[in-house]
Amino acid sequence: MGKRSNKKVYLAGLVILLLEVCGFAFKSYLWGAGTGLNEPEKTAPGEPLSVSEATYSTPEAGAEATGDSEGSQQTAVEGSAGDLQETAGNLSNEKYGWGLKRNLSHRQPEMPPYITAGLKKYGAYWVGSPDEKVVYLTFDEGYENGYTPKILDALKANNVKAAFFVTGHYLETRPELVKRMVEEGHIVGNHTGSHPSLPGISDEQIREELQAVEVKFEAITGCKGMKYLRPPKGEYSERTLAVTKELGYHNIFWSMAMVDWVPMPGGSEESYRTVMDNLHNGALILLHAVSKDNAEAMDRILKGIKAQGYTFKTLDDLVKN
Repeated sequence: MGKRSNKKVYLAGLVILLLEVCGFAFKSYLWGAGTGLNEPEKTAPGEPLSVSEATYSTPEAGAEATGDSEGSQQTAVEGSAGDLQETAGNLSNEKYGWGLKRNLSHRQPEMPPYITAGLKKYGAYWVGSPDEKVVYLTFDEGYENGYTPKILDALKANNVKAAFFVTGHYLETRPELVKRMVEEGHIVGNHTGSHPSLPGISDEQIREELQAVEVKFEAITGCKGMKYLRPPKGEYSERTLAVTKELGYHNIFWSMAMVDWVPMPGGSEESYRTVMDNLHNGALILLHAVSKDNAEAMDRILKGIKAQGYTFKTLDDLVKN
């Protein structure tokens, strides 16, 4: 009788342990899906598990720009950015780093419903409709590395309009390229004055960062009304989404990106293949214009996307829909 009782206790304990392990695994899956910590279903050789944006390292005067960037691919939620004196209605300032659960099956990356609902609440976007073969192309411009003219040439030759997110440094150093972007029908978005992590600064500092870009952009182009923001490093909180929305901005994240701010081992072929392998309906593509590999592959990328039956649309189209 004692042996049977001990056996029942042992089995009951085993069942409880298994349930706890399964529950932990399920929670980890949901967490990873939102933060980029899960592997793609099919991982190509050398493919990153997830991609977040790097912190720009601006080349010093006279130094050769190599495309190197400081920072890391960290995409996990890192916790609170600290107690800031000014907050938007005392909203949460828990910092999130953008990441995705990717796949190579040409399906949209997975994202937990609470993430998409939170973004929608504040007019932020990371992907388009899953029912439309549409692509949205965006570039980040922290500094000029000599490749933006070639990228603009390819866009013009293929009649594709894109969005370029520029920093204060870029506006100060390459105003002629910003003018060209506007003249050729591209959207110029705000990437902040000095590229700080927004959850780490106050509401007023966020306003100053965005306004610094707005003022310089208007002085160069005569255009007012910037309305698209790419948060530096993809880092955000509910507070920063609310503050920037109040300032008239849509936060624009991404559903496809790669480690392209440094030279890629596979060169332009890797740039092309990564884009083509990860195409999906409503893809919102982030590329860095400091990349020689991207510039050399750009014409082929644009033609390849069209050959797959996709149509290029703009962020204005995305927001209208």
